[in-house]
Amino acid sequence: MHRLPLSQRPRRTPLERLRRTLRRSRQTLRRLPPPRHTHKDRLRRRFLLLALLSAGLAVFAFAAWPAVRAHMQAVAILKILGGQPVPALLAPLLAVPVTTTDIRFSVPAGSGSTQQVRAREYLPSGRPHAPALIVLHGVHHLGIDEPRLEAFARAISNCGVQVLTPELPDIKDYHVGASSVRTIGESAKWFAAQTGGPVGVVGLSFSGGLALVAASQPEYTPAFRFVFAVGAQDSMQRVTEYYRTGRDPRPNGSVEELKPHEYGPLVLEYEYVEDFVTPADVPAIRTVLRAHLYEDKAAEKSSMQTLTPAQRAEALGLMDTASDKTQALLAASDEKHAAELAGLSPHGRLETLTVPVYLLHGEADNIIPSAETLWMETELPRSTLKAALVSPVISHIDFESSQPTWLDQWRLIDFFAQVMQAAEAKR
Repeated sequence: MHRLPLSQRPRRTPLERLRRTLRRSRQTLRRLPPPRHTHKDRLRRRFLLLALLSAGLAVFAFAAWPAVRAHMQAVAILKILGGQPVPALLAPLLAVPVTTTDIRFSVPAGSGSTQQVRAREYLPSGRPHAPALIVLHGVHHLGIDEPRLEAFARAISNCGVQVLTPELPDIKDYHVGASSVRTIGESAKWFAAQTGGPVGVVGLSFSGGLALVAASQPEYTPAFRFVFAVGAQDSMQRVTEYYRTGRDPRPNGSVEELKPHEYGPLVLEYEYVEDFVTPADVPAIRTVLRAHLYEDKAAEKSSMQTLTPAQRAEALGLMDTASDKTQALLAASDEKHAAELAGLSPHGRLETLTVPVYLLHGEADNIIPSAETLWMETELPRSTLKAALVSPVISHIDFESSQPTWLDQWRLIDFFAQVMQAAEAKR
């Protein structure tokens, strides 16, 4: 073939030269014999692949373990709260020895005075810098000695968390008042100072709502790491109206209808007994109502025997919380104390709350209806509300005897695991 002199040949562009070089390289590679892999080479490649896979699984397991551990702890703690044995596989997760100590500490009580707070510490052995958590009892005459509260606090501490259960004297005596907000806030400040940082706060029933009120106050906000409110109120006015009507409106416009437990209106009658009877009858009627709320049958029978016939009729009338007369007295009392009830309500304070919040409510709660948690869920900023759940597994703060679905149980476990992760996270 006749070839043009080099000077007359068309000059190729750099891109054309690159294409020609690549084409020649491919042709050369095709002529090469296929590589021979020995048995040893194949074993080496398989070992390398297995090593890489094992390393990946190890990294994944290490990253996922805190969440897995929290879910396993949640199952164990929920078993304890439900009065069921902890599976042997999960028992090691709640195996940290705990030292329990009754203490008293002083906090400001206003007007230059101080208040002595009785409390109980649950300290995990060998962990002086463990995360810290406060657990607030609900409206119950046993206060921090209530067995379910003790079991809950100990189980959390068995996971390696320092737990403080301060006693709220008014809440213990069935009074939901502003003094308990101060005690909650001051207890959080005291424990935060003792442990070197803000603390998580778990509030049961009305104490949960009061904890949210305390967390919203600037002097207490820095002491709160998060609030976990269980079966708590958003609006005390709405709850008291529910006691009279059995109806609690939901944020979506629907209305929850559920017969209220007598416990709710009885607490209001005991709190404001002077609104229901003449001044002369207040001490005697209050004694009867206290014994009734304390479920002390002997004391109730004894105190009833000391009443005059007129006082006995008054006491029995107040215990009939559904009667028209008692309902009218409750309505008048609610109106009279509207401002005070507003001061005990998270409603109106949640929009600006910066403390992280977890909300849990029993679907069948007939003391503080579950619509209250739905209202709080709509009022809290998205950055503040970490999780919220209305569950059929629990009622008020008790586990139901009904048979929930596996999905219901999983949702509760997953929710509680999120709280455990928040409680155990480094500060």
